[in-house]
Amino acid sequence: MLILSRKVDEKIKIGNDITLTIIEIHGELVKIGVEAPKNVKVFRQEVYEAIQAENKAAATQTSDDALKNIFM
Repeated sequence: MLILSRKVDEKIKIGNDITLTIIEIHGELVKIGVEAPKNVKVFRQEVYEAIQAENKAAATQTSDDALKNIFM
């Protein structure tokens, strides 16, 4: 893991297309702006994990269970 120190309004570049900007710092809360192409999905970690769990559950669901969920 790369650890970088930044101040408000300073940026971090990831490749050619992604820029992270430190917007605001209040105690332990840091607001970060993300500039990325529309085809790059950007999620908070907890949202990404929830999406992955839902996808896994959907993939392991039987076809009968899936049909029940559609018609309920």
